[in-house]
Amino acid sequence: MIAKKVSSNVIAVVLALFFAFPTYWMVTSAFKPTRDLSSSSYDLIPLSVTAQNFAAAWNKEGFLRSLGNSLLVSLTAVLAALLVGLLAAVAMSRLRFKGRKGFVLLMLVAQMAPFEALLIPMFLMMRDLDLLDKLPSLALIYFAVTLPFCAWTLRGFVNGIPLELEEAAMVDGCGRWGAFRRVTLPLLGPGLVATSVFAFVTAWNEFLYALSLMKDQAKETLPVWLSGFQTAFGTDWGGAMAASTLFTLPVLVFFLIVQRKMVSGVTAGAVKG
Repeated sequence: MIAKKVSSNVIAVVLALFFAFPTYWMVTSAFKPTRDLSSSSYDLIPLSVTAQNFAAAWNKEGFLRSLGNSLLVSLTAVLAALLVGLLAAVAMSRLRFKGRKGFVLLMLVAQMAPFEALLIPMFLMMRDLDLLDKLPSLALIYFAVTLPFCAWTLRGFVNGIPLELEEAAMVDGCGRWGAFRRVTLPLLGPGLVATSVFAFVTAWNEFLYALSLMKDQAKETLPVWLSGFQTAFGTDWGGAMAASTLFTLPVLVFFLIVQRKMVSGVTAGAVKG
């Protein structure tokens, strides 16, 4: 029994190190001087450390503007997807209407379509609607992409909350909306947190649509801005690694704040689907 537990812990540590190593490589490279980055040898622990790469990334033209664009587009899309997805999840879980199973299946199929395969029809649709080179169009696309995931995931959380709790609240005098707001919605807190994190990461990291739809440099998002470190004269690896580290900080900080609720939300959502 002890040997099995030890072996399981060793495997878990090895897997954790395996997945964490690229991030460690990125952060250590961000602190390395340019001469060390261009060297053929690589030290796991940097022998010399500098903050020059972070200063170059922070002072690079368009960083704060692109950061604001990414935050605006991602937060708008995720908040809208959570709101609509929650309403859809409640309807699919609590209501019994004709075609409900088919609708749930279609929503699952929508998540299976490759995001890249939809680029051309999305581009043509945005062009016909005169929404090219406008941030609302990008937020609309991210909303459409994250909505099926939010609705499907939240449906599992709603299914995990007994309907009898709402019925008991309605017996005590609450209406249907009051029972949902006072009973079900607070219990959905961990699920909303877990879903929002995954949806936000999807929107935050998206590159292809932001590159194709936003031609105005003032409208570019952070992933597109990051590509500016690669020029015809070469790639500024130190600046790119430092900028990538700064790029991950908003998601990392948010994850650290809500990690407890997120973990409980993921495990609760896995109980029923």
